[in-house]
Amino acid sequence: MSIETFIAHFGLLAVGLGAAAEGETALMTGGLLAHQGLLPIGGVMAAGAIGSFLADEIFFFLGRHFRARPAVRALSEKPAFARALALLERHPVGFILAFRFLYGLRTVSPIAIGTSSIPARRFIVLNALAATVWGIVIAAIGYTFGQAIEMAFGKLGRIEHVAIAAAGLAVLAAGTIVLVRRRLARVAKAAD
Repeated sequence: MSIETFIAHFGLLAVGLGAAAEGETALMTGGLLAHQGLLPIGGVMAAGAIGSFLADEIFFFLGRHFRARPAVRALSEKPAFARALALLERHPVGFILAFRFLYGLRTVSPIAIGTSSIPARRFIVLNALAATVWGIVIAAIGYTFGQAIEMAFGKLGRIEHVAIAAAGLAVLAAGTIVLVRRRLARVAKAAD
């Protein structure tokens, strides 16, 4: 079952679960479906923010409570984990607010933050703020993308609309990945 079908069938619950597991793809798809009138845009934004917030809280507390366990220690030896900790040490608030926007650090970051000395209350507040902003921005991108498709191609059927949007989002995601990787390489080089 594709993400589009899953979200179209299960609605806002699927957006929330997708935002927790998959991230941007599910939330952008929810925004696109909101543009088509199949879901309320405010609900999509809220479901994405809540799903993202809850997933990151779970990962944070797993990192906090199991940091001495072999699985977390093995994860801490990965380059992405080391990058996350390095960025967290230099810019703790900024990193917590931005990690969900950084490709390759999305899942490992809350675990890394959990192993750090950042107080849980501070993480909860910053995570809630960041998840809210992320939910609004990413859903709005999907919604706006739906508008752009409609302006370019006119009113399309749902299948055509989603197919064009999926292709466009894939190109957008690939471009974003390239830009983020370049930026992270510059940051890593400057840190050395």
